[in-house]
Amino acid sequence: MRKLFLCVTVVALLLVPVLLGQKQKVGAASAARVARGKYLVEQVGLCGDCHTPRNEKGELVKEQWLKGATLDFKPIAPVPVWADKAVNIAGLPGWEKDAAIRFMMTGIAANQLPARPPMPRYRFNEPDAEAIVAYLKSLEPGNKPINHEVH
Repeated sequence: MRKLFLCVTVVALLLVPVLLGQKQKVGAASAARVARGKYLVEQVGLCGDCHTPRNEKGELVKEQWLKGATLDFKPIAPVPVWADKAVNIAGLPGWEKDAAIRFMMTGIAANQLPARPPMPRYRFNEPDAEAIVAYLKSLEPGNKPINHEVH
């Protein structure tokens, strides 16, 4: 009996670092995915340019990062579905993860409608779309859920 207990204890002690290592790898993968999403949002999609309000000097208000803003530009010719406001995307309130990933890949929202101009119809690949959604979901949510009609 004592030998069995000793064997179980040794196996358990050997497995603990392996299992903890797996959790660290998952955590590192998640952190890497969020970092990739942050890069794509800030440097590729330039989402903050429209989805973050600006102060009187025209500078982005970092405390309101991606929490929605009134657009300060309009088309030269009338566009019937033009969105005057960029919605809150911090935390992706109102979005299911899979629908948000699909939107980043196709430009089609959960209501089966394309994004309203001036929002581009992004065509990110699946890993990049997942990274973007992971980053946006990691942000502190704004107050109001996204209205899928207002993209």
